Amino acid sequence: MPRCCYQAFSGKGVPNLRENLDKQPSFTSLKWFNFFVYGTIVLFTSFFQLYLQDAGMNKLEIGSVMSIGALVSIFANPFWGIWTDRSQNIRRIVMLMLTGTLVISQLVFQANTYEMIYVSIILFYFFQGPLFAQSNTMILSYINGTTHRFGSFRLWGSMGWALTAVIAGPILEWAGVSVLSYLFTALLCASMVALLALPKLDQSIGMAPLPFKGFSRNFYNPFFLCFILFGILVSIPNTMNNTFMSLYITDLGGSKSMIGLAVFLSSILEVGVFILCGRFLKRKISVLLGWLAFVSALFALRWWLMADATTALQVALIQILHCITFGGFFYVGTQLTMLLVPRAYRSSGQALYTLTWSGISGILGGVLGGWLFQNLGAQSMYQSGVFLALIGALGFGSMWLFVIRGGYRPPSEAEEEHTETEL
Repeated sequence: MPRCCYQAFSGKGVPNLRENLDKQPSFTSLKWFNFFVYGTIVLFTSFFQLYLQDAGMNKLEIGSVMSIGALVSIFANPFWGIWTDRSQNIRRIVMLMLTGTLVISQLVFQANTYEMIYVSIILFYFFQGPLFAQSNTMILSYINGTTHRFGSFRLWGSMGWALTAVIAGPILEWAGVSVLSYLFTALLCASMVALLALPKLDQSIGMAPLPFKGFSRNFYNPFFLCFILFGILVSIPNTMNNTFMSLYITDLGGSKSMIGLAVFLSSILEVGVFILCGRFLKRKISVLLGWLAFVSALFALRWWLMADATTALQVALIQILHCITFGGFFYVGTQLTMLLVPRAYRSSGQALYTLTWSGISGILGGVLGGWLFQNLGAQSMYQSGVFLALIGALGFGSMWLFVIRGGYRPPSEAEEEHTETEL
């Protein structure tokens, strides 16, 4: 007998069925939340560089602005991760982060001096930088114990990213970069409304007994630390590309609409990537590490093609590889973090994993990429990315060999529960 029919004829079947129906809208709100959050951030990551260029900044200065914000996220990620672990109310924490992002963004877009831009960016990244990590933890917490998969929610973020970019490009082309602040505010408010529609989380995300114990435990896990370090090498050239691709396109004669097209192509097929990963990739450490090595090699191919590009259209078309490279790396990295980190410290673990993309790599990618672009050209910047991605691929390949040869054995579910009980 189908499960729903069995519950309907059991003593508590009808209430349970009604409860399941009541919970369904919360999943819809969760999808729209991801859609609007990613749509908000793509406006900042893909078009804010043009805003700074119009303000008179050169490429090195633009890279420095973005890298200072990334420096703040190194401290902001642990801060918000710790408070999420301690408060056990991740929905409230995310709302606080969104509110801070909304308020500070008004200062960012109203800044009229370089000093004000630097100060406002620091404050902006304190709230916005860790938002993806905490949002992922919130989604995983809501769907824990259900048949829903993380990828089905993350793909809504990809759609929000892609559709917002392709629509915003022509709007900015027509109205000017100055309207960027209005678009950013509108989408951010929409994400806050979607978050308010979510019910209170009715389960614990796993309580960390001491504020800094989760981070120290994760940091001194050698295998997890290697995963983080190799991820940083792969993500540095990805940060370079995210920061300077729009300027590269304009230098090659492309328009803002072409920038929007490039971002659209880079993310629209992520939907398929997440579906395929969720359906066919086994949640097994050896399988996930093998996929990371493969994706890192594809990153190297992508940067090699970017270095040889001669037209803005070529740059836009090459961004299709972003769907497989970043999409695959992000999905697998999130799942692998969940396997390598004890349940009580998963929020802290996700925060550390996010440092791979928005912290250390953001600093190095912004400054190094800005210097290379300003002094040696975009081709040299992307050629350095080929080298770093290949090192990362070799590193993940070595970790894969280590696992399949029996050098690393993850704790079983029973052992993890026993460890949490002792803690």
